[in-house]
Amino acid sequence: MVKFTRNYSIILAAVVVTALIWVRYESPGVAKLNTLLSENTDLAAYPYRFRVLSLEDGVATVSTPRSAEFPAYRALAILYPQLRGISPDSSAMFDAQQEMARVQGIARNIVAKSDDVNRVMWQLDENWLLSEGVDLSEL
Repeated sequence: MVKFTRNYSIILAAVVVTALIWVRYESPGVAKLNTLLSENTDLAAYPYRFRVLSLEDGVATVSTPRSAEFPAYRALAILYPQLRGISPDSSAMFDAQQEMARVQGIARNIVAKSDDVNRVMWQLDENWLLSEGVDLSEL
């Protein structure tokens, strides 16, 4: 192997490994909160996995499948395929929204109880939406 090609390959591999570590790194505080979330039986049974995305200056940012831009009834149609095509005003959709609110409240309370957290903020989980085939340009 030519010296240049070998050196280029080594540098490229180092950059890729560094990028992967940087992308997958989770701070100890975030990891602790995500462990607490994953240990809760109500959250574990729910079809969406709430995760702490960041913890900075006492503000925990937690993922959510819904927001003002992506309303609950659209998220619920993804989480529960049997709700697809059902009116947002139906009793089944109302019950599913109540359950989502209950479970999201559990996630919020778990995160908020941490001594490191002063406030919980929600962030729409765009990666989850993309993985479910949602066109983000619609938002």
